[in-house]
Amino acid sequence: MAAGPQITAFFDEPTNTVSYLVWDPETRAAAVIDPVLDYDPASGAVSTKSAERILAAADAQGLLITFVLETHPHADHLTAAPVFKARTGAKVGIGAGVREVQTAFGPMFAADDVKDDGGDFDLLLEDGQRLPLGSLTIEVIATPGHTPACVSYKIGDAVFVGDTLFMPDYGTARCDFPGGNAQQLYGSIQRILSLPPETRLFMCHDYKAPGRDEFAWETNVAEQRVHNVHIGGGVTEDAYTAMRQARDAKLAMPKLLLSAIQVNIRAGGFPPADANGIHYLKIPLTMTQGG
Repeated sequence: MAAGPQITAFFDEPTNTVSYLVWDPETRAAAVIDPVLDYDPASGAVSTKSAERILAAADAQGLLITFVLETHPHADHLTAAPVFKARTGAKVGIGAGVREVQTAFGPMFAADDVKDDGGDFDLLLEDGQRLPLGSLTIEVIATPGHTPACVSYKIGDAVFVGDTLFMPDYGTARCDFPGGNAQQLYGSIQRILSLPPETRLFMCHDYKAPGRDEFAWETNVAEQRVHNVHIGGGVTEDAYTAMRQARDAKLAMPKLLLSAIQVNIRAGGFPPADANGIHYLKIPLTMTQGG
């Protein structure tokens, strides 16, 4: 029987994002999940510092990165997927529902260069699809609700859940973005919680719930079933949906959403450069009362 995956987490505190380097100890084949491109919205400066940390760790372990896997098109950070693709030849994958996200957001940014068939990504992943990672297998689990594109990745006894779940003391993902759906998210969460209780769950974010001093991003199915503050203890779909919709109505827009989404629907590519050779992100303006 093959050994389970080896996992190293990389926490980016400015965006509260956790990226993962996951590998097969037998063959050294590796995948990177949800990598972050460093971005300063005040200056527009970008750097690959966070990606370089992961690449250095992979080199130190003698790993060959074959996949970059996105759990969804993120609204809170820019993806560094193109950095890994350029350096390693890794294929970039995301849930096939990304086409719905591109359709929803593309017109907002006049993103006419985005391929309407999802072709900016190398792999459009369907529920139940399997990818080889050396002697291990990556199983794709569709977990829509936060976005239509959300997928989780099961590798051995580990599942990388994206924004479907947070740590038990923080709860679950918002569903108020275009294509989001609280009932869908409830069903997706139940799929995850139907896995064996010892299954390890790895979060994409942590915001350090009140009363907790340290960041954390690993839990398991048993802990989530009982202790998750939104879904634990057998909460019904109706109760969950009502809670989620009421909570979402009070949430502010993520501060990097307008920047992140127009990069992430391009698989990490920037909008085409203007005639002066400079790439620009577009910020749509909305007139409010008194505007």
